[in-house]
Amino acid sequence: MTQTSVAPTQPGPHNGPGRSNAPFGRLRVLLVEDDDADAYLVRELLDEANAAIDLSVASSLAEAVERIAGVDCVLLDLGLPDAQGLDGLRRLRASAQGAAICVLTGLGDDHIGADAVAEGAQDYLIKGQVDGVLLARSVRYAVERKRADENARRLHVVELQQQESARLERGLLPQPLMRTDSVRVHTFYQSGRRAQLGGDFYDVVQTTPDRLRLMVGDVCGHGVDEAALGVELRVAWRALTLAGVDDDHILPAMEQVLISERNREEVFATLATVTVHLGTAEADIRLAGHPPPLLITGGQANAVPAHFGPVLGVFDNVERQASHLRLGPSDWSLLLYTDGLIEGRNGAGRLDVTGLRALIASPQARSLNHAELPGWLAAQAEQANGGPLADDVAMLMLSPTEGSS
Repeated sequence: MTQTSVAPTQPGPHNGPGRSNAPFGRLRVLLVEDDDADAYLVRELLDEANAAIDLSVASSLAEAVERIAGVDCVLLDLGLPDAQGLDGLRRLRASAQGAAICVLTGLGDDHIGADAVAEGAQDYLIKGQVDGVLLARSVRYAVERKRADENARRLHVVELQQQESARLERGLLPQPLMRTDSVRVHTFYQSGRRAQLGGDFYDVVQTTPDRLRLMVGDVCGHGVDEAALGVELRVAWRALTLAGVDDDHILPAMEQVLISERNREEVFATLATVTVHLGTAEADIRLAGHPPPLLITGGQANAVPAHFGPVLGVFDNVERQASHLRLGPSDWSLLLYTDGLIEGRNGAGRLDVTGLRALIASPQARSLNHAELPGWLAAQAEQANGGPLADDVAMLMLSPTEGSS
């Protein structure tokens, strides 16, 4: 037999149940060969080379499929009673469970061996043209190449997931669309410990010189599906807002989008929307199962006394009333946030709105500017929780520009 030219590769991680993971440990090899003489020869070659290989033999492809669990490498004859040529390789790969595959070909069948490598085999060997040392080395190199291929495949999957998360994050967390200099909006987003992204989302759109609309929401659950639905809801809100749809009709339209796009009937979303009238420093607030914003004046934070409407996606034909709020002449800030900020634990239970108000009223918070406060609040909530918060946290901090009236 003649072995194809290969180069040693670095050992990979544990690659399946029962497989050896030490670079120089014993390998479990399954020889699939219906010719007893050839099977005997392979065993003798390995024994003479004192190879660290535990060899077992299957005489058919069906038997090999049944016994492949825990095998590091398969030596596959391409001429079997129940499989001929590359068909046997294709069928075995479907059940390989991470095992490397070296095909055995006859003299002069190099082209078949090359085709086998193109079909996913790690190597090919020609019967009668290799000694025990080269056979053992070929098997070990094939195992290491298979592990390297699996590592590369897993890395590629992770990279694709990261790219998908980045696209979703861009959809969930857009740049505020505003032209006014009279107010500033500071945004904050932090993923929870259970997923890279969840269903929290926000947006800010200025529709007229005098009107600014803000929104923060949360799809129940964690993961890519919830994030994707959050993106759809956020995009729908921006489209409706830019189209000039009246505030009273935006939440019902958002609910229709949620119901049509969710993958399970039990999925719901919470939402808080604020329409700010810049000229009068007043705001109209609508809540759909969402925590009310906090109005911060003179270093003190109070929950806005807004009507609390039901969540989106549960009840039909529900009216969610608007609440009118006087923001103040200049010394005020409005904080919109998702419930991940207040659901963490502290010594007395949950942080809750009461604990959040106490944090904002603390001397440390008063020494911070508006841009720094959201991140500081999230850090304090994590510290009180004794570790990362379980849920995502999204915040919008709206404040008048210094010197504006």
